[in-house]
Amino acid sequence: MIISIINQKGGVGKTTSIINIGYSMALLGKKVLLVDLDPQANLTSGIGIKHTDFKYSIYEVLTNNIEITQVILNLNKNVSISLIPSTIELAGAEVELVNVISRESILKRKLSNIVSLYDIIFIDCPPSLGLLTINALTASQKFIIPVQAEYYALEGLTHLLNTFKLIKDSVNNELDILGILITMYDNRTNLSKDVKDELEKFMPELVFKSIIPRNIKLSEAPSRGLSIFEYAHNSIGADSYRNLALEILDRIYKSKLIKPLNLDIKT
Repeated sequence: MIISIINQKGGVGKTTSIINIGYSMALLGKKVLLVDLDPQANLTSGIGIKHTDFKYSIYEVLTNNIEITQVILNLNKNVSISLIPSTIELAGAEVELVNVISRESILKRKLSNIVSLYDIIFIDCPPSLGLLTINALTASQKFIIPVQAEYYALEGLTHLLNTFKLIKDSVNNELDILGILITMYDNRTNLSKDVKDELEKFMPELVFKSIIPRNIKLSEAPSRGLSIFEYAHNSIGADSYRNLALEILDRIYKSKLIKPLNLDIKT
């Protein structure tokens, strides 16, 4: 299963979510691969990898025919989680690939060589709807949209869903939305509650019941290169991502045997 985490708006908790969803899945016994497809490389640094720790990145895989197996880093986190890192050089990839045949499916072809080695592959997309994001959606079966519970949070969501429909109709008929994830939720504010109510009103079947709160530990963990489970495993942030991982598995496998926990949202 390949799942993209996507929102063309920055600052919505996308990278924090992919780190902690991935780690949650690994703690549940899944073999997980994280793919950093963002030139900002926040996933790479947020999980504790420096540029000096690797020779090749996803950039070389997409543009220089480097074998994808050469760039996979085993993270030695005492769970089965690996990373394909990114660098700022990836920012030029869209220009370099403009004349490549079937450029929208390069990542899909590369991942096809290793997809059977993992239970779940998560792709961290850049905050745009350019060629890199299109490659991610072409390669994926599902995608998750994190939405910040703040003003303008819903702006662009319709455009993103239209892009999804276009890709589904043209290059990837297997693609489907797994869910919308509310992040940075503060139950002390009316604004957070209004955003949540609005999403649940118009897209009730898509919004995850699990909500990620605004939490200082979640903000601090990536700066230490750690998941929330390594940094503060008893925090409400860790509880929220444990809950979310179970809900994601429930949606993927349609199983009534795996149900999300009933956790109150705290800040």
